Amino acid sequence: MAYDPHFVSTEWLADHLGAPNLVIVDGSWHMPATGRSGRAEYLERHIPGAVFFDLDAISDTSSPLPHMLPSETLFRAAMEALGIGRTMKIVVYDTAGLFSAPRVWWTLKVFGAVDVQILDGGFPKWLEEGRPLEAGEPKIYPASFPAKLDRERVASLADVASAIASGSAQILDARAAERFRGEVPEPRVGLRSGHIPGARNLPVSEVVKEGRLADADTLRAAIAASGIDPAKPVITSCGSGVTAAILWLALDTLGTPPKALYDGSWTEWGGSDRPIATGPAD
Repeated sequence: MAYDPHFVSTEWLADHLGAPNLVIVDGSWHMPATGRSGRAEYLERHIPGAVFFDLDAISDTSSPLPHMLPSETLFRAAMEALGIGRTMKIVVYDTAGLFSAPRVWWTLKVFGAVDVQILDGGFPKWLEEGRPLEAGEPKIYPASFPAKLDRERVASLADVASAIASGSAQILDARAAERFRGEVPEPRVGLRSGHIPGARNLPVSEVVKEGRLADADTLRAAIAASGIDPAKPVITSCGSGVTAAILWLALDTLGTPPKALYDGSWTEWGGSDRPIATGPAD
């Protein structure tokens, strides 16, 4: 089978459990309103040998915004504490199938990971197939991760505002259509409803089907329907920078990777004094 730079199969992973230079990462994260703890569920059961990547803890905890990218120093320390080496083969999964794993995948890549892929179908497929599990904390082996952040791939509020003003990049929002249009309250209390003026909407439900990334034809059709030209620069966005990485993954699999991901996303923009729009995309 040809090498897929984005995904590995459950069959492949099962055949390589315990292989040297392979690290498996549980990147599960849940919206705060669900009351679920990715770490608690990880400790109850996970793929043998997997370590837990805590999106909220491995972040810039000095920021008022959730799970913003940490410093290179903090990221290096966190990865080395987990036994994740920059040049190792890294396989990321989550308990939803395909929800937070792309954010962990993207984070590892922007900090310089050489070979990182996502488990196709994630933990649900692994469970469905009756594959082995373990509980508790795994044994951690020494690893080196000299982190170097690719800052060009990370958009700030100022970058997004500049892109809108100049037309230098398209903004693609992964939130559900009713949130994008401002028809429902945001999950985070006190946050304005609506979207970044000029942004387009591509809900992740259009690109993820039953916990797996949709096929290439479906992705192309969904992107075209959103009004985005993938041949031109794109900045992906969402509520807090997690599902924006799913859109990044979708575009990347088609050979048209985005220009950047807006790390603060709507939590930052909607919580600022920047203008907002409601209703369908312009």
